[in-house]
Amino acid sequence: MEWREEAIILGVRRHGETSVVAELMTRSRGRHLGLVRGGRSRRQQPVLQPGNRVEANWRARLDEHLGTLTLEPVEMRAASVMDSALALQGVQLLAAHMRLLPERDPHERLYDACLHILTIIDAPDRAGGAMLGFELALLEEMGLGLDLTACALTGETRGLAFVSPRTGRAVTAQAGAPWSERLLPLPACIVEDGPATLQDLLDGFALTGHFLNRNIWIPRNMAEPHARSGFIAALGRAAKASAAG
Repeated sequence: MEWREEAIILGVRRHGETSVVAELMTRSRGRHLGLVRGGRSRRQQPVLQPGNRVEANWRARLDEHLGTLTLEPVEMRAASVMDSALALQGVQLLAAHMRLLPERDPHERLYDACLHILTIIDAPDRAGGAMLGFELALLEEMGLGLDLTACALTGETRGLAFVSPRTGRAVTAQAGAPWSERLLPLPACIVEDGPATLQDLLDGFALTGHFLNRNIWIPRNMAEPHARSGFIAALGRAAKASAAG
């Protein structure tokens, strides 16, 4: 068995004295593992940094085997990622989200979204909204998508302002007013085109975080990734620095 495809490095773990098991995300083969012989060498270590884009060649005798990987760099991002707290946390968060997916289960939409985010990961005015969109897409790809197209009570498509924490369905400001304290805010940036404020992003991440926690992390006995709170905190610091400057 053999395949060759571009991939994103998600992470590595040591294997023996000189090798590593690399975790990749590919467009058509999903999240995939493979043994990289000599992966701890000085030549290989820079290539195996999370966020890098590589050309991966995987070989195994049988499809269900771990197999071996040879990797050639396509786009090296590690140096720029290390210079930005937002980018560093963002890359780690993307990897944590991808690990929620079954191994070798293709998710082309998420792969393409990940590639896009990695090109803007150090730009606070764009990375926050892109990551929020990624989390919404992740929920949808896992069969847990929110219904934000129309009000659950009236059917109206305009004036959506809340989301039910139980059903994940949108509610207008007027219809949801009596229960506003029990509902989750629906930021305008999710349902309308336009720039997102920091408060929009905070409300958006609170929204996706609620459903990720209830439907994925808790059932799997997992905690929210530390990188997620780190990424959100870095967005806040960047917004304050921009306002002060």
